[in-house]
Amino acid sequence: MKILLDNGHGQETAGKRSPDGSFREYAWAREITSRIETELKNRGYDVQRIVPEEQDIALSERSRRVNEICGRLGKENVILVSIHVNAAGCGEWKTARGWSAYTSVGQTKSDKLANCLYFAAAEALPLGTKFRKDTSDGDPDWEENFWILRKTACPAVLTENLFMDNREDVAVLTSDEGKDAVVRLHVEGIIMYLKQCV
Repeated sequence: MKILLDNGHGQETAGKRSPDGSFREYAWAREITSRIETELKNRGYDVQRIVPEEQDIALSERSRRVNEICGRLGKENVILVSIHVNAAGCGEWKTARGWSAYTSVGQTKSDKLANCLYFAAAEALPLGTKFRKDTSDGDPDWEENFWILRKTACPAVLTENLFMDNREDVAVLTSDEGKDAVVRLHVEGIIMYLKQCV
């Protein structure tokens, strides 16, 4: 199974930072994604980041890269996890907090991958972490028509790892313990999915 990791936005993407500018999503996501890649490779898994560049890569190009790999290996032999940080407002500190995962609309293998990530997140993230869920269809993930989810051929999940405009969440995201927890939840959630579905 080929595991693809997407670290989203680039250094020039407007917004995508804490209100005080101390937290930058592009840098954090690249650090976390690189660490997830290293940990999975150390455990013997086939992993690739689809955006090694520092600049923002268009969604159309990111999905093209994913689908090119799906075309070579077969979409049933590929999964994608896109790693992000959420925000509630426009440059002001807010009160929204929490961890969540998104899939495309409808029941697919993506939902199973999201379930595994939610389970691993509950195990890895600090006690008291809020989890944002939509259980209206029987599972916890949110369903959206995000490009990276609907324009890629393989099972794909986008994680929103807390909020960059919440002071408490930023404190977790920038701490060594918080970073370790986010890496661990992705590694363990992906492995859990692979053990169930491969």
